[in-house]
This record gives sequence, C-alpha cells and structure tokens, in this order.
Amino acid sequence: MSSAVSRPKAAESNITLTHFNALLTFETDCWDVHHASINETKDFVLLDVRAQSHFDQGHVIGALCLPHSQMNQGRLAEYDQETLFVVYCAGPHCNGADKAALKLAKLGRPVKKMIGGVTGWLDEGFHLEV
Repeated sequence: MSSAVSRPKAAESNITLTHFNALLTFETDCWDVHHASINETKDFVLLDVRAQSHFDQGHVIGALCLPHSQMNQGRLAEYDQETLFVVYCAGPHCNGADKAALKLAKLGRPVKKMIGGVTGWLDEGFHLEV
C-alpha cells in the first residue's frame, strides 16, 4: 500500500536536478537575503513592493520601497541594466512580488522573488526596520 506522498512516483534525479536548479533562478529565501545583508555581500537591490504606508509600518532592513504599480523604466534609470532586483511583498497570501517580478522582467531587468515576504522574514526570527 502506498501513501499520497509516494503517489505519483518521484521524478528521476536528472529531472529533479533541472527543476530545482531552474527554481532557484527565480527565487531566493529570507535566510539568504539576511546573510548577504549582514555579511556585506549584498549584490542586489532589495525592493519592498507593497504600498508606502505598509513599508512605513515596517520593512526588511535595507529594502527600498517601490510599489509594483509604480515600476517603470524612469524609476529604474539610476540602476545599471544588469542590477539584480530581489522583490518581496506581504507574504505567501500576496501576489505583489509576482506582479513586480513580471513587470521587472518585461522591462528587461534581472529579478528574483524573496519567498515568504514579510511573513517569512518574521517567521525566521528577523526584525523589521521602521
């Protein structure tokens, strides 16, 4: 008798490798963002894509506020075309980071989503900046 976990059968290793390698090109997590930030290896611009009022109530340390609805080439002009942007929103219940990532990609900008957003950041025990 098999469980719902083992049905369907797990993918073969080469397929799994391709899948998870591709997945990590689209997203990062709170720990990796935090580690880069505190170890001075931050080679990306962290964007909080929520409304300014939410950003003002608390945001990830070092983040800049740029709501996805305000993203355009003009707002990004100060950044080199190859600058990596990492976007986040409120959390798993919010698709603002997905909308921002889509908009940045349409503008030809490299982008990753920080999975978990503010909720994930707090769940990991990290603090917000006000």
